[in-house]
Amino acid sequence: MPKEFYTERDIEDLFQRGIRSLQVTENVVLTELAYEKATRLGLQLLSDRADNPPAGPVRPYISAPPTRQPKPTIGPAAPATFQPEASPSSASDVEKRIRSAVIAKLGNQVDAKLLDNIIQRVVKGVGLK
Repeated sequence: MPKEFYTERDIEDLFQRGIRSLQVTENVVLTELAYEKATRLGLQLLSDRADNPPAGPVRPYISAPPTRQPKPTIGPAAPATFQPEASPSSASDVEKRIRSAVIAKLGNQVDAKLLDNIIQRVVKGVGLK
């Protein structure tokens, strides 16, 4: 089935003809300017997919609901800092898991010594060491 492309001008024409919604399916493509124009005019874009602008990448880590962080206490105490709950062996466990995952993904393409240095820096940077 051929795709229908809508430009900014097409959205203006639809709106002027009194059309207030547009069903967006896998066969309907809106340009970035058409998407912005529809948003500005209040033209409702109906879709069974997530509301992403045409060039917008899917970033589930951004659109996921935020996790609750403990509130820092206010008073003469030192400022609250993130302290991971880690046992002495957990840092080495994390390093082993990261190393095995990278090797599983990249195989022998990666220098083992360089990989170890990178992993140690990251683990130290996030406060596990």
